[in-house]
Amino acid sequence: MSDSSPVVVIGGGPAGLTAAYEIVKRGGSVIVYEGDSVVGGISRTVERDGWRFDIGGHRFFTKVKEVEDLWHEILPDEDFLLRPRMSRIFYDGKYYDYPLKAGNALKNLGPIEAVRCVLSYVWARVHPPKDQTNYEGWLVARFGWRLYRRFFETYTQKVWGVPVKEMPADWAAQRVKSLSLSNAILNALLPKRGQTDITSLIEEFQYPKYGPGMMWEKCAELIMARGGEVHLRTKVSGIRIESGRAIGVDITHADGSVSYQPASHVISTMPMAQLVDTFTPPLPPEIKAAGHDLHYRDFLTVALVIPEELAFPDNWIYIHAQEVKVGRIQNFGSWSPYLVKEGRTCLGLEFFVFEGDELWAASDEDLIEQGKRELEYLGLAKAVDVEMGYVFRMPKAYPYYDSHYQANVKAIASYLEENASNVHLIGRNGMHKYNNQDHSMFTAILTVDNIYGGDHDVWNVNVEEEYHESGKGGTGRDAPILPSRAARS
Repeated sequence: MSDSSPVVVIGGGPAGLTAAYEIVKRGGSVIVYEGDSVVGGISRTVERDGWRFDIGGHRFFTKVKEVEDLWHEILPDEDFLLRPRMSRIFYDGKYYDYPLKAGNALKNLGPIEAVRCVLSYVWARVHPPKDQTNYEGWLVARFGWRLYRRFFETYTQKVWGVPVKEMPADWAAQRVKSLSLSNAILNALLPKRGQTDITSLIEEFQYPKYGPGMMWEKCAELIMARGGEVHLRTKVSGIRIESGRAIGVDITHADGSVSYQPASHVISTMPMAQLVDTFTPPLPPEIKAAGHDLHYRDFLTVALVIPEELAFPDNWIYIHAQEVKVGRIQNFGSWSPYLVKEGRTCLGLEFFVFEGDELWAASDEDLIEQGKRELEYLGLAKAVDVEMGYVFRMPKAYPYYDSHYQANVKAIASYLEENASNVHLIGRNGMHKYNNQDHSMFTAILTVDNIYGGDHDVWNVNVEEEYHESGKGGTGRDAPILPSRAARS
């Protein structure tokens, strides 16, 4: 870099802080602007009254060596715990092992229902749904109506907020082919010669003992120790472009004052839907419209403190019961004993929402009461056992993949590459890409290398069909293509 101005990084999540850390390691000048009061983005650790909460749950597991090395460069080995992976599915009052085990599934279903599931499967193979272009038809054709109703429909609708039959089948072909409860049951009852086993998910993972935010708090410290700057409660409100390059950014400070910061490069993790409105001169109307047509799935956690002896051993339980709205429940004590207090643990009830909907807009008190009721309905604890509760809302947790998103993202990225070549998009929301933490970090590593003369296509990070934990050699994770949010609103 010949420009003496610093690199400006928008956002202090895993991607933004990784980029800043890589720059200061090379002796470069960098300033990070984070609008929130803490670093870490969705990978933060929230702390309340001495309790620590992992928003969404973050298993530290990767097949990307550069990321693995970076984790251990930021934190010493003694700050990592090696944790067993345990999770289950709750359906119809029973708990099914996940990864799925045929013996456990058959025991829970019972011999009569197991036979019914097989007969339903046979019927669907002989008389498949006529329309298999949607996710529901695709699943029913391969697993039958009974297994579909039990183990696919409800949870999928909770996560994405749309009927399964409105989701296209191409995502199903990618995500379900490697692992399903139906395969476990059918393989046990109808074994085939030469059949290969389904690769199971990881059995253990690394975890920072005080939660994932510990990683990013330390990373921010290291950046500042090497001369970089990290500013909290400070937002980039404008990006100025001249002659095809960004020349600086407008900063809005916590007190409402505004300042200008020259920049040699701008690295953005800002959601693209917001980024398109920051440029001076303004982007063309069609590019701004592409950004405004990008949507998100949001997320909230209701954390309930209970006595330790009432807790389950799982990291989390997937809730397939349609009678409750909670989609997944974490036991923070199973992630790390350092997150909870002696004799107590905390359960994190996770709700998948759209910002502004009924659950999102509910008061914290009402959400805590709802969490207590649902916890008791599920038989995990009685409402009277809950000693205290907390609520955390996380907007834009998951990029929402509708049928237009790829064209929209391409239009924005292509325009910036041609007209603002030193503005770089990285991370989950910065690229509107359903990245894991490690993938977001890797886009940052490659982008910084590009700034210093490398030639990497960061858009090729996380493009494989296989989930990166499947053990089949990929690093990618897909999300479904969903019905347009604009059309549904």
